[in-house]
Amino acid sequence: MSGFWSIYVIVLVLVTVVGSLWLLQALSTKQVDESEGQSTTKHVWDKDLEEFDNPLPRWWLILFWLTVAYSVGYLVVYPGMGSFAGVAGWSQTGQYDEEIASANKRYGDIYGAFSDVALADLSSDPEAVQLGRNLFQNNCVTCHGSDGRGARGFPNLTDSAWLYGGSPEQIEASISNGRNGVMPALGAVLGDDGLNDVVAHVLSLSGSGAANENGALKFGQMCAACHGADGTGNQLLGAPSLKDDAWLYGGTEVDIKDTLMQGRMNSMPPQRGTLTPDQIRTLVAYVLSMGN
Repeated sequence: MSGFWSIYVIVLVLVTVVGSLWLLQALSTKQVDESEGQSTTKHVWDKDLEEFDNPLPRWWLILFWLTVAYSVGYLVVYPGMGSFAGVAGWSQTGQYDEEIASANKRYGDIYGAFSDVALADLSSDPEAVQLGRNLFQNNCVTCHGSDGRGARGFPNLTDSAWLYGGSPEQIEASISNGRNGVMPALGAVLGDDGLNDVVAHVLSLSGSGAANENGALKFGQMCAACHGADGTGNQLLGAPSLKDDAWLYGGTEVDIKDTLMQGRMNSMPPQRGTLTPDQIRTLVAYVLSMGN
């Protein structure tokens, strides 16, 4: 938090606390002059129904005083005053790290039992696969789905089309390090005619359309560096093959044109740090088991 906003929050909190104390003090010292009759708020309903302006009951004031006292104590012990961390030094990230460390210590031996087993062999170990399935359900289903078949923009993990490679080691690297895929927008560069020609050529690569000479020429100039001259892709770059039927954003003419015009950007967060190396290995085992 910047210095300005920290000061702003501190002043706001202090004004709120002091204002509450002043209000309670005013209410607790209010006197009623019985010689002048009952004091009212001057609010009248139904012509003759008035609201009395009496002091708050003593027990009620005590509860309010205790609430303010508790809030002051809380702000001293825990963060709540701008960048002041509180004397206890508590933070939500610190608590999270402690809980993760405790869980890793508790379950470390369970996952560590597979540390010496080759990745390729783990996918046939039912216990390792079950452990990996639990991790997948907790960390991966939001994007890849509970069955691993993905969704628009999120890869299917049950087929043979792997953007960055489907070997055990490549999958481990993808999970550990994350992936960032970027395709630049080419609509303005290609123009309307060029865009249509390249779309036609891309469709022809997967057998969904007729060959287009102009599209092939522009593809070689603009797209071959990543997808290869023959459209088979490049796993080092994460560039998909255009010759199969595994389309991350759809394989219709409209979908392909939209991808070329707008470009694509996608990211998979790294799990290293969130999961231990042994946990990642069992997760690899489960992913491999889904694709048989």
